[in-house]
Amino acid sequence: MGKTLAQKVWDDHVVRHGSNGAPDLLYIDLMLMHEVTSPQAFDGLRVAGRTPRHPELLIATEDHNTPTVNIDCPNPDATSALQLSTLERNCEEFGIRLHGLGDADQGIVHAFAPMLGLTQPGMTIVCGDSHTSTHGAFGALAFGIGTSEVEHVMATQTLSLKPFKTMAVNVNGVLPPDVTAKDVILAIIAKIGTGGGQGYVIEYRGSAIEHMTMDERMTICNMSIEAGARAGMIAPDDTTFTYLKGRPHAPQGELWDMAVDYWKTLRTDDDAVFDKEVTLEAAELAPFVTWGTNPGQGVPISQSIPDPDSFEDATQRNAAHRALDYMDLEPGTPMKSIPVDTVFIGSCTNGRIDDLREAAAIMKGRKKADSIHRVLVVPASSRIRIQAEEEGLDKIFEEFGAQWRNAGCSMCLGMNPDQMVAHERAVSTSNRNFEGRQGKGSRTHLVSPQVAAATAVMGTICTPADLPSLMEA
Repeated sequence: MGKTLAQKVWDDHVVRHGSNGAPDLLYIDLMLMHEVTSPQAFDGLRVAGRTPRHPELLIATEDHNTPTVNIDCPNPDATSALQLSTLERNCEEFGIRLHGLGDADQGIVHAFAPMLGLTQPGMTIVCGDSHTSTHGAFGALAFGIGTSEVEHVMATQTLSLKPFKTMAVNVNGVLPPDVTAKDVILAIIAKIGTGGGQGYVIEYRGSAIEHMTMDERMTICNMSIEAGARAGMIAPDDTTFTYLKGRPHAPQGELWDMAVDYWKTLRTDDDAVFDKEVTLEAAELAPFVTWGTNPGQGVPISQSIPDPDSFEDATQRNAAHRALDYMDLEPGTPMKSIPVDTVFIGSCTNGRIDDLREAAAIMKGRKKADSIHRVLVVPASSRIRIQAEEEGLDKIFEEFGAQWRNAGCSMCLGMNPDQMVAHERAVSTSNRNFEGRQGKGSRTHLVSPQVAAATAVMGTICTPADLPSLMEA
């Protein structure tokens, strides 16, 4: 029987097969690190008198706790400042490469690595962060791990794991012009649920996926974890190779040719069998928005908030009631009638250059609605910020009335100064809308960068198609 993409990468990295139900021992090609989940791992090494087995395969950055303005000033939050300084001391002591604040290669851990060519097809990549699944867009087997596992990888460059189940998510056909990668993944999560991928590595397949850019593919794989999956993957192809060629850590010369020859083998065999398959027709998809407090509680923007009592499953019904109470929304409310206070464009989901270009194209020549308190545009990495400024995108954002920030996780989560206040409502291009995710009492609707930009113009949730033309305006 043939093998799936995930099975091929797994088999190429097995150091020792487990017996009698024991896990396999898997070699790890690259571990990415940041300030939040690494301190205990470093302390564990220190107590045990160990040093990293392969420090050259461990790379760190500062992202979660970083301020996105006044980065040269003292951090206003004492806890954040301590976490950042602790990472800096640990990396210096143990010889770990660090891209910190002010470094041109600093950024969200899942954004800076692909841009440097560190993320490559066929690799095993881990990080103490659930959204490590982002790197699966390159055909890597990439997933988040816990703090004790971070220490284990540092000490041994291996990880004990039982093989995952495999799921194929097929998106067939051509996407409508107004449907983005973010809409696709929100639709997938709405279809299979936030636990639908539990225990699986999802491989995204089909013509709609194959025609996506690498930035779009990273958005898809990034939110695999929101479907409960262990990882998400997309088979590498010419789009992948073109993105990687010439990047600082990509193979060069003869090694490049050898690498591409191997990468081309990383496709699911025709006779391979997945444990589960799900299919969506691209033409039936539409711009999506969440109405509740988990990423699976979403609908097309043209629809209304569902009635919780319409859910047959009692758990879903109760969750919907609680979500609407927290979000202060009523069943039957049209999504397009919901006013918004804050707009956030950024995160490891949608803070890449394609996302910024799309948002800028909608904002250009327009002004934010007076009812919008603030619009934050935060690039996912410093390199993306530099590129955006070279293209003049920063000027478009500022003329629109948005705040152009330095790279970081920013308002994706309440671990830095970019937080919402209680009862404030936002549209966000990030990946989670849990209660209090963006600040205590905050209310979050997940959307694409295009929808976020259009909403910033109108003041209520809408799509770019709802905007009057610039001539009409």
